[in-house]
Amino acid sequence: MTRPATAWVGVAVVLAAAALLGWRLPPERLDWQPALALGQPWRAWTAVGVHYSPAHLIGNLAGVALTGLCGWAVRVPARLAGAWLAAWPLTQFALLVRPDLLHYGGLSGVVHAGVAALVVWVLTTARTRAQRWVGGALAFGLLVKLVSESPWGPPLRHSEAWDIAVAPVAHATGVLAGVVCAVIALSLPRRGSPATSHR
Repeated sequence: MTRPATAWVGVAVVLAAAALLGWRLPPERLDWQPALALGQPWRAWTAVGVHYSPAHLIGNLAGVALTGLCGWAVRVPARLAGAWLAAWPLTQFALLVRPDLLHYGGLSGVVHAGVAALVVWVLTTARTRAQRWVGGALAFGLLVKLVSESPWGPPLRHSEAWDIAVAPVAHATGVLAGVVCAVIALSLPRRGSPATSHR
């Protein structure tokens, strides 16, 4: 039997590996570009390999590592890992709502998708008041972060905390993709459940 959250940690490792592999490659060969979405849809996956500075790469690697560890701690099942994988390209495809974001690269959108999936898992499996409070606090914190970033504003935001421009809309599309994929994954009947067995 697979230990709970092994698949989740595996997704985090794959994302981190993709970021490291893409680090030295020319960004324009991998990044998300809305003008190329139909002709080169693979960019929805390879965009996570694009980082525009060492701080950008290190920050995103830390984020994906923390998301992986949190999933391990709350023992998310493999179907949630599948939801995170599905949210990976959807995060970038949803950026088509902002065609003025001409280039996008990085892990942060997909990390936000993972965090959103974790929030859904905690909220739907909470058995105690403390667990519900934790889930609610995580959801509230994520929502406050998104609103404070104003994803409906300019496509890029310059912050003193980063040496690159940040694309807040990618965080929003990541959360949306993570929530939708997690809800779908948790709604599907599990293998071996009465709904799926045939006698």
